[in-house]
Amino acid sequence: MRDDVLARLASNTAARERERLRRRLRDIERVEGSYVWLNGKRLLSFCGNDYLGLSQHASVVAALRGADVAGSGSAHLIGGHRREHAALEEALAEWTGRERALLFSTGYMANLGSLQALLGDGDLCVQDKLNHACLLDGAALSGATLLRYVHADVDSAARQLRSHADAPALLATDGVFSMDGDTAPLAALAQLCTAEQATLMVDDAHGLGVIGPDGAGSVAGAGLGQDQVPVLMATLGKALGCFGAFVAGSADLIDGLTQFARPYIYTTAMPPALAAAALSAVGVARTESWRRERLTALIARFRTGAAQLGLPLMPSSTAIQPLLLGDAAAALDLAGQLEREGFLVTAIRPPTVPKGKARLRITLSALHEEAQVDRLLDALAGERLTGHL
Repeated sequence: MRDDVLARLASNTAARERERLRRRLRDIERVEGSYVWLNGKRLLSFCGNDYLGLSQHASVVAALRGADVAGSGSAHLIGGHRREHAALEEALAEWTGRERALLFSTGYMANLGSLQALLGDGDLCVQDKLNHACLLDGAALSGATLLRYVHADVDSAARQLRSHADAPALLATDGVFSMDGDTAPLAALAQLCTAEQATLMVDDAHGLGVIGPDGAGSVAGAGLGQDQVPVLMATLGKALGCFGAFVAGSADLIDGLTQFARPYIYTTAMPPALAAAALSAVGVARTESWRRERLTALIARFRTGAAQLGLPLMPSSTAIQPLLLGDAAAALDLAGQLEREGFLVTAIRPPTVPKGKARLRITLSALHEEAQVDRLLDALAGERLTGHL
């Protein structure tokens, strides 16, 4: 007798409920600066990815409202590619030092499309064990052999590449790891890929806008260009405060993705209004360097205060500051207590992170003030004294 797939799904969901791992949606009612309203309560948010505060920037919002249509109406290759898309692609390519860029609706689709177009049966894809799920899914869908290396360990990556020395190979890594907040050893990985004749792909979703000269990202921050990192993906919905993603690289890469990346070909183009907003955000990110400077100062202030309190912060120099708790229930309980005290900080639990690595993912933004960071530190100090942390 066949299993009932709906019943099995319900059973799996119930298991997550018992283990305190079930995810739930919460409706944010309003956003104002670094505050959000949830269930009628004003909370100081430390859980977003709007690292530069551009989602509320006046010129970005004005660009969004100024577009003449809400939607693109069709896929890029059918009739949905507008001048707003073309202008954004040109700006992104110039910013990241690439020949061309190609827009995708989401970072997930960009990584699925790129890996599916670049790899196939008999190829090798080597990835960091903490890579984002979309990189892993993209490799799996491509049909290539997927091997994973110890997090940020170049020697481990080398062993995986050399285990299939004759196979066409691509090494993919996050630039900034979304849950740990640390950065990949990009320069060493680039040297390895050159020596092993492998292609290096970097997902810079959490690096673009906040790292490197002119905010061009972690690849630029590592002193690497298109030759060393031929495939660069980044998103528009984090530091740029908008929505969407892009892949940048050589003209040949972009031409090839246009022909073979199924998530690009067979989906509606992003709304022109969003492309216009993202183009404005690129300009702001490049010219208002004080936002990166402010963010860097806030990160240092938070880490210094956390060290003085003896808080179990993971090593990170980025806006992502994970407070490691281990137990999923402990993470949920602490997040709930902080919410009662006026803070919104998300508990991150398995399977998003490995078992025993549950945490609060504290994120900082240029919208935060020093006094707000100090308020959070005071709250965490209180929780430590009362035994919740």
